[in-house]
Amino acid sequence: MAKAGLEAAVLDAELRAQGRSMAECFGAVRDWVDCGVSVGIAPTLEELLDEVTGYLEEGYRRIKLKIKPGWDLVPVAAVRELIGREAMLQVDANTAYTADDIPLLASLDPFDLLLIEQPFAEEDLATHVRLAQATETPVCLDESILDVTTAVDAIERGATSIVNIKPGRMGGFLEALRVHDACVAREVPVWCGGMLETGVGRAANVAIAALPGFVLPGDTSASGRYFAEDLTEPFVLGSGEHRGRMRVPDAPGTGVAVREELVRDWASRPAVTIGG
Repeated sequence: MAKAGLEAAVLDAELRAQGRSMAECFGAVRDWVDCGVSVGIAPTLEELLDEVTGYLEEGYRRIKLKIKPGWDLVPVAAVRELIGREAMLQVDANTAYTADDIPLLASLDPFDLLLIEQPFAEEDLATHVRLAQATETPVCLDESILDVTTAVDAIERGATSIVNIKPGRMGGFLEALRVHDACVAREVPVWCGGMLETGVGRAANVAIAALPGFVLPGDTSASGRYFAEDLTEPFVLGSGEHRGRMRVPDAPGTGVAVREELVRDWASRPAVTIGG
């Protein structure tokens, strides 16, 4: 993640000097991107449904539910009933399951999920292959995809049919572009994940999510999903024909400006005492 941040800063500076946006540099093909939202494990089913209802009212085009053993079939069924059969719904297991859970995960098929994300340990491609063979729900890898080499290996082994691209996890946007291109060449759809970025990182994520291979809504939520105040002007969802979408920044570099007054206010300067 540190490398990704440094690389993004260098790209931002160079592109600002050239008067070019990140979206232009990356090869974006759209001005707006569809947005999804990630919903964590709730204390109760009622609270989960209330949270999902709120996100639907905000306009999000896709709901992602976190699941774990003991919190899977019931919440997925309840949310599917709430949002209807046509709404986009996917689940993320964050490596919480083992090979013994393949029958349980296959039983999610009737809920018409977009995908099931990273059900098993990141190094356990073999079990992901077994699940892919046992289920109609597409298997998507996240933590297993570290770079273009691991992406191609997972695809060719049949461990994944969709890839979650997280530039921060891959060490930067240049490697993320290579993963995108490799997936497009193999007709594997991708989407953009998130790692709790501020507006600076979110701007870059939205830019890369505008590439042609990103055909599923990403975790490019509005700033208000995580921050009372963002380091940039807040990212918000569009309205009208762009409801549930986010505008791709088109100004030079990341296309956003850091709110320097917030940096000053939030900066931490620990006191240092020298000597006795």
